[in-house]
Amino acid sequence: MSLKVSYHFFVILLFLLVNQISNAQNLEAFNDIIDYLNKNKPATYSGIDSLIKPFQRDSLKMKLFLEASKLNTYNEGTSYALNALGVINRNISNYNKSIALHEEAKSYADKANSNELRIVSLNMIGVAYRRMDVIKSALDYHTQALKIAYEVNNPTPTVSYNIAVSQNSIGNIYLALEQYDIAIIQFKKSLKIEEKADNKLGLAINYHNIGYAEEGKGNLDVALANYEKSLYYNEAINSDIGRMICFNSIGGIYLKKEDYSKAEPIIKDALKKALALKDQFYIASSYISLGQLEIKLNQISEAEDHLKQGLEVSKTYNLKSSEVVSSRLLSEIHQEKRNYKAALDYYQNAVDIENTILTEQNLQYVNDIVIQYENENKNNQIKALASENEKVRQRLERNKNIFWYSMLVLVLIVMAMFIINRTRTLKRDKQILTLEQDMLRSQMNPHFIFNSLNSIKLYIINNEKENAVYYLNKFSKLMRKILMASKEKDTSLQDELETMQLYMNIENIRFDNEIDFKINVDDSINTEVTKVPSLILQPFLENALWHGLFSKTDDKRIDLNVSKNSSDYITVEITDNGIGRIASKKIRDNKKLKRKSVGIDITKARLANFSKAFDNSYSLNIDDLYEKDTPTGTRVTLNIPI
Repeated sequence: MSLKVSYHFFVILLFLLVNQISNAQNLEAFNDIIDYLNKNKPATYSGIDSLIKPFQRDSLKMKLFLEASKLNTYNEGTSYALNALGVINRNISNYNKSIALHEEAKSYADKANSNELRIVSLNMIGVAYRRMDVIKSALDYHTQALKIAYEVNNPTPTVSYNIAVSQNSIGNIYLALEQYDIAIIQFKKSLKIEEKADNKLGLAINYHNIGYAEEGKGNLDVALANYEKSLYYNEAINSDIGRMICFNSIGGIYLKKEDYSKAEPIIKDALKKALALKDQFYIASSYISLGQLEIKLNQISEAEDHLKQGLEVSKTYNLKSSEVVSSRLLSEIHQEKRNYKAALDYYQNAVDIENTILTEQNLQYVNDIVIQYENENKNNQIKALASENEKVRQRLERNKNIFWYSMLVLVLIVMAMFIINRTRTLKRDKQILTLEQDMLRSQMNPHFIFNSLNSIKLYIINNEKENAVYYLNKFSKLMRKILMASKEKDTSLQDELETMQLYMNIENIRFDNEIDFKINVDDSINTEVTKVPSLILQPFLENALWHGLFSKTDDKRIDLNVSKNSSDYITVEITDNGIGRIASKKIRDNKKLKRKSVGIDITKARLANFSKAFDNSYSLNIDDLYEKDTPTGTRVTLNIPI
C-alpha cells in the first residue's frame, strides 16, 4: 500500500515538474517575441497582431508586453497591449476598468499617430459603453471610429474590419432603440465586409444580431434560422462565448414558441457556460431567461429566485437592459400574487431605468398596477371607516344624548367639508401637475429628439455645414422653449406661435422641406398680451403631419390661422391638405404595432383646466374636408377663452 501511494506521489510530482518546465519554455518564447517587437517596432496593427494574437487573452503576458513597450517607448505596442487588457476586463464585465484601459490605449495611438490603433481603441470604448447600455457615449465613439476609417486612403484589412465593427455596434445601438429595420441595414453592411474577409467570428456576430432584430420584429422562424447560422460559425471557430450566446438566444425563441421541452435544456446549458466563463452580462441574461421559462412552467418560487439573481448581477455590474427585464418579470410575479406594492416598486424601477435607455414608455401596465394598488388601499380605508362608524353608532345609541349627538354631527359635517375641500384641492393640484408632466413628456418625445438629431447628423455627414448649423440652432431654441414652457401654465400667443414655427422647421427636415407651413394672425390681435396654455397647438400640428401628410406624395400644406370673431375668444384654425382621417385610420389599423395616442386627450384636459379661470369654456371641432366626395384634408377649429 505504501509503495502504491509513493508511486502516485511520484507521478503527480513528475507531472507538475513537466508542466512547470513547459510554462517556463512558453514564457521564454513569449519574451523572445517581446524582444523582437521592441527591437523592430512594427508600426501596423497586423504586424503586432501576427505575433501577439495567440497570447492576447492572457492577462499576465499582456502586462509583460505592456511594461516592455512602455520601457522602450514603443507606443504602438503599448496601445495594442492596453487594448488587449481592456478586452479581457470587458469580458468579465469590469467595464469601468476596460474603458479606462482603452482610453489610455487611444492616447498612445495618438502619440504614435496610428489611425489603425485610434480606430481600434475608439471602437473598443464604444463596445464597452454599449454593453453598459450607455447609448449616447457608445454611438459617439463608434461614429468617431467610422469617421477616421472613411478618411483613410487605401484602407488596410484592419481598418476595413473595424468599419464592420463600427457598423455592427451602431446596429446594436439601433436594436436598443427598437429601430429594428435600421439595425438590420447596419448588420448587413458589416456582414458584407466580414464575408469578403472570410472572418468567421464577424459572421457569427452579425448573423446573431440580425436574428435578434428579426426576433424583435416578431419573425421567430427567421430569427431562429439566423441564430443557427451564428452557432454554425461559432462551432467552426470553437468559441465557448459564441456557443453560450447562441444557446441563450435559441432557448429564448423556443420559449416564445412555447416549446418548453426544447427551451429548458438549452437555457440551462447557456447558464452553465456563462457561469464557467464568468461573463456577468450573459450570466444575468441566462438567469432571466431561466426565470421566464419557470414562469411558463408555473414554477413561480424558482422563477422568482432566478430573476432576483439576474437582477442582483445586473445592479452590481450596471447592466441596465437586464435590470429592466428582470424588474418587469418580478413585477408580473408579484402582481399575480396580488402583492401590488412590490409589483409597483419593481415596475417603477424598470420604467426609471428604461427612461435612460429607450425612447418610449408603456405606461398602461404601470397604470393598471397603480389602480389595483390604490383600490386595495381604498378598500382597507373603507373597512377602517366602517369599523369607526360602527363604534360611533354604538356610542350614540348608548348615550342617547341629543346635545352630544348634535355636536358630534356638527363636528363630522365640518370635518367632512374640510376633507372634501382638501381632497378637491389636492386632486386639482395633482391633475395640473400630471397634465404638465404629460405635456412635457409628449413634447420631449425621445423618438422626435433622436430623429431630429439624426437628421442634423446627416447634414454633417454630407458636409452641409450651413444646414447643420441652421437646424441645430433651431433645435436648441426649440428645446429651450419647451423646457421654459414646461415651467409655466400659460404663455403669450407670440411665444406659442414662435415655438410652433421652430417645431415645424425641425419636423420639416424629415419631410425634405416639402411642407408649406404658414401662420396668419389678424391684425386686431395683440399676440404679446394674449395668453394661451403653453405648447397647446403642437399635438394638432403633429397629427396633421403624421396622420394627414405623411402618406401624401406631393403638395403638402399646413395653414395656421388665428382670428378674433368674439370678444370672449380667439379662434385658431389648423388646416392641412392631407389624406383625411378615414384614410389615415385605415393605415393605422393595418399596422402590426398599434399605439394609443394620448396627445389630444391631454390637450383637452389642459384646455378644460385653463378654461376654469374664465366665464366661458373652450370648444374644439375637427372637420374632414371634401371636394366632390374626395377627401381634401382636415381642419381643426379651436376657440380659446381670453
